[in-house]
Amino acid sequence: MSQLIGDGARVLPEKSHGWFRDWFRKVWKVRGGGLYALGFAVSFIIFEVGSLGDDILGIGSLFNGQAVDFVIQFFIDSLTNTIKAFVWPVYVVQAAPPWGALGLGLAYLGFSKFLKPPIDRWLFPEDSTG
Repeated sequence: MSQLIGDGARVLPEKSHGWFRDWFRKVWKVRGGGLYALGFAVSFIIFEVGSLGDDILGIGSLFNGQAVDFVIQFFIDSLTNTIKAFVWPVYVVQAAPPWGALGLGLAYLGFSKFLKPPIDRWLFPEDSTG
């Protein structure tokens, strides 16, 4: 049984396809394919999940005749989350001064060696031969 779980854990990242990988590939290319791109994508997802939770709690407004307001607020929240994701390094630095800045610097130094290669293999499997 543990062999099945172990094999599944290894295979899942290689097999994950679909809209998330396509979206992440676009973000990766547009944002330069580095630590900034990864931080943008992760922070955007975190902000969107938080907003989605708030939207689910406010879904009752759809039944009160406020459907248009609900949709407009959803798009405004998404735009706000995009803007917040652009400045994600500020959130990291402010999280726990001075440790946030130190962590960001260490992440910058170690990103190309430890995180970029597996992310590139996942996003662009056609480029990784072997």
